[in-house]
Amino acid sequence: MRQLHAAGVSLLAAAVLQLTMVADARGADQRLERGRYLMTSLAACGNCHTPRGPDGASQFDRELSGGPPVKEAPFDAYPSNITPDTKSGIGRWTHAQLKRAIREGIRPDGSLIGPPMPFGFYRGMADADLEAIIAYLGQVKPIDNVPPKSVYRIPLPPAYGPPIKKPIKAPSPNDVVAYGGYLAGPVAHCMECHTPMVKGQVDLNKAGAGGNPFNGPWGTAVSRNLTPHESGLKNWSDAEIEKAIREGVSRDGSRLKPPMGYEYYKSMKPEDMKAIITYLRSLKPLPMGG
Repeated sequence: MRQLHAAGVSLLAAAVLQLTMVADARGADQRLERGRYLMTSLAACGNCHTPRGPDGASQFDRELSGGPPVKEAPFDAYPSNITPDTKSGIGRWTHAQLKRAIREGIRPDGSLIGPPMPFGFYRGMADADLEAIIAYLGQVKPIDNVPPKSVYRIPLPPAYGPPIKKPIKAPSPNDVVAYGGYLAGPVAHCMECHTPMVKGQVDLNKAGAGGNPFNGPWGTAVSRNLTPHESGLKNWSDAEIEKAIREGVSRDGSRLKPPMGYEYYKSMKPEDMKAIITYLRSLKPLPMGG
């Protein structure tokens, strides 16, 4: 009887272990799937961190190996290699170090990552989405490439905020305005480019009012006013806003310029697009530039 009981316990333990392993594998698959969706649509990290060809199109065969320079008056920033290459990328960074770098802007050696990384928004990224993005980064093709070192002509802050220790959850998709704000803020950081800045910091009192210039091979692009003001989206239909986001085509048929990430946003799920548009409609109407 003891042998039969012991055998039964062993079988039960094996079954529990197997179920746990299956659940863990399913969870890992779901994280990677979510990470792939975020990275190839909303988060669009490759919009900065992936090289571009002469025509301005992203070179996806060198995904995340370091993007073109972002040259503004306060800095010449060179997006880093965030492939899992162990020499020039993030291949030796631990899971915890990656989380801290993305949310708090601190490298493993303790140095601060500078702008234009939108840490003010990334600090609010939900734990589940952060884990999903890290899972995606881990399976990207490693590429050995060392971008030039960024040059800053402004003092960097000692930190972008206190250490993040409490869990962070995304708003429920059922709360469409709040969820749209989460997608347009911490995830896609639309508000980083489309909100006026004061001394290098986003002025959220003027959220979405646009007016920021971005220089590149395309010339100078000025971020549009996304508020429901006459100089913004007041007279735009939802379909016209969606076409601009997905296809880079404005209401008058003109092409929008980079760094607008429509290469990525074209893959956004309809429900996420609806949430973002609903959020934009809820913003305080402000004139261009606030």
